Amino acid sequence: MSNVFDAIVVGSGISGGWAAKELCEKGLKVLLLERGRQVDHPSYPDAMKAPWEFPHRERITDQDRREYYIQSQTRQFSEATKPFFVKDTDQPYATPDELPFYWIRGYQVGGRSLTWGRQSYRLSDLDFEANLKDGIAVDWPIRYKDLEPWYDYVESFAGISGQAEGLPHLPDGKFLPPMEMNCAERHVKDAIARHFPGRVMTIGRVANLTQPHNGRGSCQYRNLCSRGCPYGAYFSSNSATLPAAAATGNLTLRSNAIVHSVIYDEQQDRAAGVQVIDAETLAVTEYFARIIFLNASTINTAAILLNSATPRFSEGLGNSSGQLGKNLMDHHFMAGARGEIPGFEDQHYYGRRPNGVYVPRFRNLGGERSDYIRGFGYQGLAMRSGWGRGMQQTGFGADFKDQLAEPGPWIMNFTGFGECLPHPGNFVNIDPSRQDTWGMPIIQIVMQFRENERAMRPDMVQSAAEMLEAAGAKQIQPYDEGAIPGLGIHEMGTARMGRDPKTSVLNAWNQMHDVPNIFITDGSAMTSSACQNPSLTYMALTARACDYAVRELKRGNL
Repeated sequence: MSNVFDAIVVGSGISGGWAAKELCEKGLKVLLLERGRQVDHPSYPDAMKAPWEFPHRERITDQDRREYYIQSQTRQFSEATKPFFVKDTDQPYATPDELPFYWIRGYQVGGRSLTWGRQSYRLSDLDFEANLKDGIAVDWPIRYKDLEPWYDYVESFAGISGQAEGLPHLPDGKFLPPMEMNCAERHVKDAIARHFPGRVMTIGRVANLTQPHNGRGSCQYRNLCSRGCPYGAYFSSNSATLPAAAATGNLTLRSNAIVHSVIYDEQQDRAAGVQVIDAETLAVTEYFARIIFLNASTINTAAILLNSATPRFSEGLGNSSGQLGKNLMDHHFMAGARGEIPGFEDQHYYGRRPNGVYVPRFRNLGGERSDYIRGFGYQGLAMRSGWGRGMQQTGFGADFKDQLAEPGPWIMNFTGFGECLPHPGNFVNIDPSRQDTWGMPIIQIVMQFRENERAMRPDMVQSAAEMLEAAGAKQIQPYDEGAIPGLGIHEMGTARMGRDPKTSVLNAWNQMHDVPNIFITDGSAMTSSACQNPSLTYMALTARACDYAVRELKRGNL
């Protein structure tokens, strides 16, 4: 009986933490399974270190590049943040040689909620209606009105700072006071408003607290978030949802617990529990519950279900539609422009703001482009260049050194984040003939950005450059650094929501059509990707699904 619970939640990241909190607060005894190590808030060993306290001054070594050959591709990775990323040599997966996918992962309690970028934006009906309008993939089974109260709910708990703008395609939320733009950003914002009707530049909507909130401290403007924050000043599972779940007395947390598969009861036509491998001892344990929430992340959730094949579901548990593992999406980015903003030499800023500015999508709001559909938004910031600019300059001697001791010019950068269309040719599979250290089948990932994404990128570059030009920027540098799937760290879509069980895996409540006591509320559930950062939507979907699941459980339907 010690292995029997009311609910099992797989994964302790952003959505899994929310599932644990909601189910525990509704009175259920919950087992939360995390495949990685234990990490306790506020005990983050590197959070308060100065750069010179690290052996390599936070720089990545050649050994790091060998052992973390995928993780080191993301800009969040450094000597200071390395403990929150997997070692790629220990965690293999397969991709075609000609189609790389950079799968950025963090296996520990809290998952990637410890390292996420914290940008938090709502989707709108422009996004929820897009597939139906364009005749692509399947229609979302929900609309903004279904999710709006749940956006309100999760924002009120998490703490999102931002500025209301009144844009129907980027709905406003329950905001804490916004962070301030610096002088160069305000200058660019005003220029965009004057020269480009319909374009708006706003401060980022970010899950960093600008005032104490729900027992957590306000942001100290250190911009060291990816090391973990002892103040709890940014939202993570460790600082917010897991303490709330634990406070109920209903939470049992098991770390180093790798979920191998879901146990399916053929006679009851229900999931009975999960089979778990101890990451350290390789011992196998079975746990049982009436409902299961899979929140292992988009790719791992699909892999667990594919590895849970039964005589009835020979292609993966709950896969009568054939859509499990398919329609993998990620935002494409690293295309935009940067330039020097003249003037303002007598002004600077204090601290290191862990946030930038945001330009919401302005393309195809009314169908004005013919070369691609959907659109993109920009994330960016302005800052004064520091002494490091000397590495790109010529000079020597005392005068040169004194010059570098003064702040350099203001530099403004815009990076576009573009929508990725769902496509069945972008998929996740497993290879039972090859196994990892724990006897799990190797995951195969096949994805590429296709015609629509490629057609969007020149506009992402050109539009960024023209906004900088309108602001009087000098030495404008348009760039497209290439788009490799995975680097956006916004994987979505492998168990999509839909209206028809024949073409989708989940219904409007994130409940599996085929196995109704399984719910999936991580990125797997996304029917389309929009261009906004998706984590806030995962939170809202999770809270909504938990409310529904508990009501159904009490009615005896699960």
